[in-house]
Amino acid sequence: MDGGAAASPALFPLHRCKTIHLVRHAQGIHNVEGDKNYKAYMNPHYFDAHLTQLGWHQVDNLRNHVHSSGLINKIDLVIASPLMRTLQTAVGVFGGEGYRDKADVLPLMVANAGDCNRAAISSLNAPPIVAVELCREHLGVHPCDRRRSVSEYQFLFPAVDFSLIDSDEDILWKANVRETKEELAARGLKFMNWLWTRNEKEIAIVTHSGFLFHTLNGLGNDCNPLVKKEISKHFANCELRSMIIVDKSMTGSTSSTTNYPGKIPPGLDLPSDVAGENLQK
Repeated sequence: MDGGAAASPALFPLHRCKTIHLVRHAQGIHNVEGDKNYKAYMNPHYFDAHLTQLGWHQVDNLRNHVHSSGLINKIDLVIASPLMRTLQTAVGVFGGEGYRDKADVLPLMVANAGDCNRAAISSLNAPPIVAVELCREHLGVHPCDRRRSVSEYQFLFPAVDFSLIDSDEDILWKANVRETKEELAARGLKFMNWLWTRNEKEIAIVTHSGFLFHTLNGLGNDCNPLVKKEISKHFANCELRSMIIVDKSMTGSTSSTTNYPGKIPPGLDLPSDVAGENLQK
């Protein structure tokens, strides 16, 4: 067995790590033609694209996996890009069961939001879902990547938290300027750093293919090349990958909830090798 540094296991304190579950949204109406011809993404008909029927079937399948695996019971928070296809995916996968008017204060999604032909989705027994602009798709030019007003989203997704979005209208998307890959990667790194300002330890993030690829491609450079390749490969629609992020720079600087100080009650407990040395003196 190779004992070189490249093959050595690495250790890091648990309280300086977070588990993230990265999810690409399910199939949107723009993906159907866009996957065949990239120019189709310029079609104004795909403004803030919603999920297809196949996309909702993908959501149902991932929801079943999240529940059967027990993952739904571990997630403290769901973060979603504030676009129709990611919001639909987030509430469909991580939301509660069927909504009953007298049982919920607010539903996560009203019936037929985004032409989905779906019943309302409950917020009961669901982790909180927060919309965050930092994890949006490539900004600019493509109508499918332009969002609606926050006030419109709040009507369609009443129990989703939009308080972290500064502007009601989309001021980030420009009709004639496309965000560069480098700018997107830098935004992705900013998003990852922002995660350390959250107290939650296990977070699901529902976002986009381009955002995931360019963000993850800039990470994992200290890993085995095969691990780096595994991290940064493109996501399929409604694919989920679980990863650990490590706070090497102590950005979060949190304290452990599982470490135990020992020496309780206090007393002499020198390690055996040190005690042996003292006896020989």
